[in-house]
Formats: sequence, C-alpha cells, structure tokens
Amino acid sequence: MGLLIVLSGPAGVGKGTVCTALRGRMPEIVYSVSATTRQPRQGEIDGVNYFFKSREQFQAMIANDALLEHAEYVGNYYGTPRDFVDKTLASGKDVILEIEVQGALKVKEKFPEAIFIFLLPPSLDELKQRITGRGTESQDTINTRMNVAVEEMNLLQHYDYAVMNDEIDAACDRIRSIIVAEHCRRERFVPYVSGLKTAIEKA
Repeated sequence: MGLLIVLSGPAGVGKGTVCTALRGRMPEIVYSVSATTRQPRQGEIDGVNYFFKSREQFQAMIANDALLEHAEYVGNYYGTPRDFVDKTLASGKDVILEIEVQGALKVKEKFPEAIFIFLLPPSLDELKQRITGRGTESQDTINTRMNVAVEEMNLLQHYDYAVMNDEIDAACDRIRSIIVAEHCRRERFVPYVSGLKTAIEKA
C-alpha cells in the first residue's frame, strides 16, 4: 500500500505552490485533484487544478458517497473523490492530498494511518499579504479568511508534523524528509521480515 499524505493549512499559506514544487522533486507521488464549487481562478484548468462542479453536481456526489471527505468553506464546497484515492493507494503509489483543514480532519477519521502535515505561514502579516496579493478576494472575504486562519492554526495538535512555509524550496525539503522517514518506519517492514522468516523455515 502507498502512503496517503495530507498537506493542509490555512488559505493563502501556499499549499498549492508547495505541492506543485514537491511534485516536481518527487514525480512518483500522485496528486489527488479535489472537487470544488468555487469559480476557477485565472489560469486554473478543470481536471488539473480542481474538478469544478455546480452545487447540484457536488451534492449528488455527497449523496452517492463518492467523496472521501468534503467541507464547506467560505461559501463553497470542497471534497476529495474517493475512488481515485483508494485505487492509487492499492497500487502501491503514494497519494498527496492538498486540502483545507476541515477536510483534513475528516480524512483523519477514516484514514488515521495517513500522514498529516500542517503548513504554517511565517507570520500573520505575510499570510494576509499572500491572500491580498491574489487580487481575487473582496475585503470582507480577506477578513473572513484571516479569522478562519487563526482558528485553523489552533487545530495543529491534530497533525503529525508542522512545516513552516518561509521559503518554498526549504518547505519542500522538509516535507520530502518526512515522507522518506515515514517509508522507513519499522512497522512498515514487518511483513517483509515475516516473509524472510517464512522463506528460511521452508528452505
């Protein structure tokens, strides 16, 4: 089985940027594209950045239990299609989810064995600058996102690791180190050692 890696953190912290850079360094990791009801931002492509759905389409996915998790955030739905994740993990490949905090906590209920990484901003001022710099948010939305960000950072204790996104390359190095270390956990080698023991006994 592959590892399910959940990269989460407040809006504007740079999850998408870090995830894209990480995939460039570790192309073997499979990115799970989320579904959302929010409107595409400039340059975003359906099926690549997100699966863009109407509220009616998304609600149908919820009703059919077709999502690993879903949450409503600042007036829009976000969710992770279940089937793709299950099949990819079963094939032995690692899957990385880049999702909001609410969604990450729901995944933790169903996949407690997943690796949960919280991406932190270097400061609240920097976080606000990143959100404002998008040029896509109203002042009311910016204020809402900042208030939500503070609440979300208080949920850090539910995660396995915290990574500061002060510089993209450094953040990627830290996350890559976490993934490599997780693959080396001793319990993941128990089946291998058991197989060696069985082979010796049969020899």
